[in-house]
Amino acid sequence: MTGFGQRVRSVLTTSGPLCVGIDPHPGLLADWGLPVSAVGAREFGLRVIDAAADAQVAIVKPQVSFFERYGSTGFAALEDVLRAGREAGLITIADAKRGDIGSTMQAYAEAWLTPGSPLEADALTVNPYLGVGALASAAELAYAHGKGLFALVATSNPEGVALQRSRAEGGRTVARAVLDEVGALNGRLTAPGEWGGVGVVIGATVSWHETGLAVTGPPAPILAPGFGFQGARAQDLVGIFGADAPTVIASESRSILSAGPDGLAGAIRDRSEHYGSER
Repeated sequence: MTGFGQRVRSVLTTSGPLCVGIDPHPGLLADWGLPVSAVGAREFGLRVIDAAADAQVAIVKPQVSFFERYGSTGFAALEDVLRAGREAGLITIADAKRGDIGSTMQAYAEAWLTPGSPLEADALTVNPYLGVGALASAAELAYAHGKGLFALVATSNPEGVALQRSRAEGGRTVARAVLDEVGALNGRLTAPGEWGGVGVVIGATVSWHETGLAVTGPPAPILAPGFGFQGARAQDLVGIFGADAPTVIASESRSILSAGPDGLAGAIRDRSEHYGSER
């Protein structure tokens, strides 16, 4: 079984770094002429899956909240979208930002990362701020099934700055401490020479210098929101991430989705080509 880190490593080489967000925001549903409901969210998601596959982009990221808001029918819609993504051969990242301790975190991992689960995804975003150690059982389950996690490390929202850039023991920023602990977790679980299956989330608009970031441990995927609508450009990728640029998954949502259903495939293809020319 190929591990998640190695799968990402392969598709970044063959298909480029673009990850298309699937964010059926009510305003976008209305702009697309779809009902603001679970039915509309399902149709929206399936159209994005089709367009991404047609444009030969390898990674999609459904934002769970925009499905969850409709209750059980929204989760059913999300199940269909995730299933369609897997059947299309895409890597699906469920952006749910789950985080807890003990058996509760284990249950989250089983829900999202167990093969055959209704909500099965290839990877799940998780919140490590209850302690990276609390994610250990989820990481072990992910590795056992060839799945992945993406732990929040440094986000670009202003509310996160005070916590993430505060100083932990030894003078490291909290964000750096999380990054180091994730690297150690991957070091324990990853075979020599392979990419780790526990990736990290680092915003493309985050200053690595100010946040004190430096990747340690085996290489692992970096999920980088902030490209497109939030201001980071494809041509900035190498400058922002330096030597770690080859591991970056560049996430874009509104900058692509605003093209509407008719222009979606073209917008995805255009953005993908921009990243291809900059690597």
